[in-house]
Amino acid sequence: MGSDLFETTVNTIKLLVIFVMMVQLVPILVWVERRGSAFIQSRLGPNRVGPLGLTQLLADAVKFLGKEEFSPSKSRFFIFYAAPVIALVPAALAFGSIPLAPDVHWGDYVFVGQSFHFGVGIVFVLGVSSLAAYALLMAGWGSTNKYSLMGAVRASAQAISYELALGLALVGAILLYGTFDFTSMLSQQTGPLSFAFLGRDIAVPFLPNWGIFYQPVGAIIYFAAIFAETNRLPFDLPEAEGELVAGYHTEYGGLKMLMFYIGEYGHMMVGSALLVVFYFGGYHIPLVSVESVNNFFLSVGLNSSMASLVTALSLHVVFLLKVLFFLWVFVWVRWTLPRFRYDQLMDLGWKTMLPWALGNTIVTAAIIVLARMQ
Repeated sequence: MGSDLFETTVNTIKLLVIFVMMVQLVPILVWVERRGSAFIQSRLGPNRVGPLGLTQLLADAVKFLGKEEFSPSKSRFFIFYAAPVIALVPAALAFGSIPLAPDVHWGDYVFVGQSFHFGVGIVFVLGVSSLAAYALLMAGWGSTNKYSLMGAVRASAQAISYELALGLALVGAILLYGTFDFTSMLSQQTGPLSFAFLGRDIAVPFLPNWGIFYQPVGAIIYFAAIFAETNRLPFDLPEAEGELVAGYHTEYGGLKMLMFYIGEYGHMMVGSALLVVFYFGGYHIPLVSVESVNNFFLSVGLNSSMASLVTALSLHVVFLLKVLFFLWVFVWVRWTLPRFRYDQLMDLGWKTMLPWALGNTIVTAAIIVLARMQ
């Protein structure tokens, strides 16, 4: 956590702030989803409680916390109550390992722009995120409800089917960057689009050096797969209301249901953040380096420590705007596309996305070998 009291205190506060930010984004996203769906369907949405219905979120929180605590009489007590916690924790851990801003250099201290830094960040995120499937299985099994169990079985099969395509889609980008470390990936996406091929340096000065221009197929496959991994329409078969009442969380209410909500939206944030890190330059402004932003704040009279802090906060806003855009796409897609049938969902995962992701990985590896030939 740190070498002395000051560093330990700052890192602890930073960890708590990032966790609270993730949790507090959930009610905002719920409001955006309600208002967005209303506009798409030519309705008003929440508009009575507070300006633009914003304080409806507070009313919802009071409702969640004030609901009666109950559990099915034949439920498996420990599994039933552990499932919502396990749904929340993986999303929080994964989100905390993603760099949300550049490092802050404050005197002799260096504070990274994430809760904790791993040299193998993507391995940690994928490993931790995959644990969320256990929460759905535990919820379905612990509820002793046939609809919940059917939703849990669907969720586990869906997770296995699409995690393969999702992982392979990222392998192409990992081959390209040559590292598992998020910070190193972001450092390679600065400046204009430029690369070496067969001993020749090629540059496109009007495009940023982002992963989307090197891995468009991988980005499309990953983007589709995260809808399935987060159980969002058109892949929300584990909680299809018309077939399974509410799926794996049929027997949940109150605070336990809220934790499932936070976990789902948390995984949406993680998926969107990874999309931004791998393919859209992370916190980088197109064609502008971190050093240029820092030099600008130095030029207006800030000292080096304050300039580094303001630079980090400014670029964090850039990162957040990119993530919020893709979170809005989640909402947009939910209220635009119909739900797949279950056989269509499995066919898409195994017969379409997995072969394309594997082919993209093979082609990427072949191009990298060819590009290094002199």
